[in-house]
Amino acid sequence: MSQQAIRGTSLGSYSLESDRDVEYFERVYSKFQCKAGHKFEIPFAHDAELPTSWECKLCSSPALRVVDGKTLDEIASTENTPRTHFEMLLERRTREELEELLQERLTEMRERRAKGLPGY
Repeated sequence: MSQQAIRGTSLGSYSLESDRDVEYFERVYSKFQCKAGHKFEIPFAHDAELPTSWECKLCSSPALRVVDGKTLDEIASTENTPRTHFEMLLERRTREELEELLQERLTEMRERRAKGLPGY
């Protein structure tokens, strides 16, 4: 038997794996922008639910997702918000008419209560 040294590679120096026959997941790059104006992209899986905000890489402040050149808060402020019942009333009647109707109903309710009947 000969006395030869066992030779090999040092662990961790480089990888023996190759990128051959590796299939990567489809990716979507989402853009973000913080209040300071820093812009950056983050890769996500194509089927992932994209977050609305992400921490800025430079200043650590919250950055909002950019869609079609606008941040999501700009898009949300331009969308129509649901109308309240009062807003719909104001489309049909003026404030003076509503005040007059209110006073009529209050008078009617007070008269019913004075007679001992339910006030509705």
